[in-house]
Amino acid sequence: MRQSQLFTKTRREAPKDEVAKNAQLLIRAGFIHKEMAGVYSLLPLGLRVLERISAVIRDEMNKIGGQEILMTTLQQKELWEQTDRWSDSVVDSWFKTKLKDGGEVGLGFTHEEPLTSIMRSHISSYHDLPKLVYQIQWKFRNEERAKSGIVRGREFLMKDLYTFTASEEEHTKLYETVASAYQRIFERLGIGEQTYRTFASGGVFSKYSHEFQCLSDVGEDTVYVHKEKRIAINKEVMNAEVLADLGLSKNELTEAKAVEVGNIFSLGTRFSKALGLRFKGKDGKQEDVIMGSYGIGPTRLMGVLAEVFSDGKGLAWPSAVAPFAAHLVAISGGNGDVTAEADRLYEMLSENGIETLYDDRDVRAGEKFADSDLIGIPKRLVISEKTMSEGGVEVVSRAAGSTMFVSENDLIGHLEQ
Repeated sequence: MRQSQLFTKTRREAPKDEVAKNAQLLIRAGFIHKEMAGVYSLLPLGLRVLERISAVIRDEMNKIGGQEILMTTLQQKELWEQTDRWSDSVVDSWFKTKLKDGGEVGLGFTHEEPLTSIMRSHISSYHDLPKLVYQIQWKFRNEERAKSGIVRGREFLMKDLYTFTASEEEHTKLYETVASAYQRIFERLGIGEQTYRTFASGGVFSKYSHEFQCLSDVGEDTVYVHKEKRIAINKEVMNAEVLADLGLSKNELTEAKAVEVGNIFSLGTRFSKALGLRFKGKDGKQEDVIMGSYGIGPTRLMGVLAEVFSDGKGLAWPSAVAPFAAHLVAISGGNGDVTAEADRLYEMLSENGIETLYDDRDVRAGEKFADSDLIGIPKRLVISEKTMSEGGVEVVSRAAGSTMFVSENDLIGHLEQ
């Protein structure tokens, strides 16, 4: 992509009505556009990052046997009434709308009910189990306060996986399989070290659920971390009983702020009983299917990564999710030979599969470098009269802040590494 043609604009100042660091940076760098509080449109750079995050999640879900579907956003009132989750007094985050024929529908904030209903047509025997089904789809929640940028929005992308099993033993095995896949996702995204499996309330379904909390000063949650055991406890459930269950003492734990980047729940038979999802067991008796629910928000992760991987100059994306692998910056000063060399190098990078943003704009070098820092592509490749005379390219690592000279013959290998 030539930057002169890229549909985006950078901004020197953050919007005055935006208090969240992630949204300030993403708007300034031209990744998102704010429509209203908690609602953001994705511009080309932002969409590329979001698609890369989703690709990592999709890859790990497929590896554990997940099958991807896409359910409807519009939700029928009658189905949710069967599980007592339609009333605003029970779920206060619904967006609802009237139909012209007098009916009422909601915009989905989660999908346990509709998928359980679908599964009634696909599960009738223990031979049909287990099932792992997921989607990556937009969700809608009527948040009372939307001040966290894309970390907590009113419209957001969510990967929700659901498991259906014949026994608690089978459910527990899959639950741990998904938990391991989640940890691999966070490692691939560059936040594995600071993300902890965190014990939280299990609600009515089980004694505990588990959140994956990424340590961050901007986090909304308080957790108590055991770094050696790689676990944490949410402050909401921190008590003597929990410590005893985990074999921990409070003085072993460190208090920290964190952002939830994933969660996993045991649902038991809560939804299968209410909606009549049953199967014939080996003994011929009818039993209720046991379920689990597992969520990760790609848009939320994008916001968390923007918070974690940034500095005073702007964003500094990990290579796994960066919109481009390289940012080619031509400093020509009106020298046509430099421009021609940059054009040639851009074609060479493209031919070798190195996705590159090429800053071919007729603006000052300082503006190009400032925009490059703000956008945060991992490698900046600088072409100038000086680098041409030396037969190579100046390579600047955005995250490390280091600069090195790389010959043209070694450039592709260096970037592939």
